Amino acid sequence: MKPVITDWDAADYLATREDQALYLDACIAEADGDAALIAKALGDIARARGMAQVAAASGLSRESLYKGLSIDGNPSFSTVLRVMKTLGLELHASAKKEATSA
Repeated sequence: MKPVITDWDAADYLATREDQALYLDACIAEADGDAALIAKALGDIARARGMAQVAAASGLSRESLYKGLSIDGNPSFSTVLRVMKTLGLELHASAKKEATSA
């Protein structure tokens, strides 16, 4: 019997705000400057919450959110901030740890 392979969707596992914040933090840490990965992570969180509800609450169209918050999307920074605010997430900055010489 052949094994059954199904698509894995991060949105299916992002049930709580804490899970969503940890997921976004992990994606930011791993992105290494890849803005598309961060946009995709926000899209995953928005889908977990319900894209239609996020769109309505943010004042953005559902279609523009799907497009902008995909791996091929390129949302404006203001869109990212609006979506994060709608999702109840905050943007933080911290000093980058400097590499130490051995």
